Amino acid sequence: MISFENVSKKYDDGTYAVNTFNLHIKEGELLVLIGPSGSGKTTTLKMINRLIPLTEGYIKIKDKMISDYDIHELRWDIGYVLQQIALFPHMTIEENIAVVPEMKKWEQKEIDHRIDELLHMVGLEPKTYRKRLPSELSGGQQQRIGVARALAANPPIILMDEPFSALDPLSREKLQDDLIELQKNIRKTIVFVTHDMSEALKLGDRICLMRNGGIVQTGTPEELLQQPVNDFVREFVGVDHAEERMVDVRGLVKSANPEEMDNLPIVPSRVPLNEILSLLGEHEQLAVQDMDEIVGTIDRQGIIRTLSRQMEGMK
Repeated sequence: MISFENVSKKYDDGTYAVNTFNLHIKEGELLVLIGPSGSGKTTTLKMINRLIPLTEGYIKIKDKMISDYDIHELRWDIGYVLQQIALFPHMTIEENIAVVPEMKKWEQKEIDHRIDELLHMVGLEPKTYRKRLPSELSGGQQQRIGVARALAANPPIILMDEPFSALDPLSREKLQDDLIELQKNIRKTIVFVTHDMSEALKLGDRICLMRNGGIVQTGTPEELLQQPVNDFVREFVGVDHAEERMVDVRGLVKSANPEEMDNLPIVPSRVPLNEILSLLGEHEQLAVQDMDEIVGTIDRQGIIRTLSRQMEGMK
């Protein structure tokens, strides 16, 4: 879907923000770019929609170089959600959402239907919120509108640049959960920038960990947790002493029929982190035993989300 081929961004003073970057982002996946400040993750994101011009190499979308796209059409077909929300303050919620569909000359009936559809999708009642101004909404509600606006013209690609980092912890966690559920339904190609490893583990189908403008390691959350390539990854991901860390999975158990648990590996309700990650690297689900009784199943996503919450609590 999106391919980086030897991409670099070099500034006039000779420094590289991004250096020889190679990555293929698959259609329909949520790819997280993460790294310390100055690692080049936001520059990488902004090169996709040409907000920052690349210096060397190629970026392709569906095998077509981004330089071959009309700049306006390219950006209309890429949704963009910022940390600073950036809703137009003097426009109503419906007017904010309608910006790109109007530019693309959609019919008004189609725009109205899309506004209602998107407000429902992000959990806001259209009759209540269509005519409101951004100042009448909470920060979390404004960011929901930001997501709805990015989706308005049904673009295949969504870029999200630390979209939840300015929100309070409760709003942030709720929007993370909402994004996970939303992505199950819409299956957009999403590139998500964050500096927060717990958020990356929770959201990402894959994670690209950057440092000094280059890629240190790319992989699924399980791969980064289980197979860090060096000490930098191990420290950044927080997997030191994984063999000693215990995970209590009782709160994740889902009820299941006995036949559904046949042939599933069985784990105790408290299990070492490295053991459960190893099993979930091979199986989608595990059966859980508590007090000598098989009580249900757990899945990979539940474990990753629980681990991300534990990491959030250790900050």
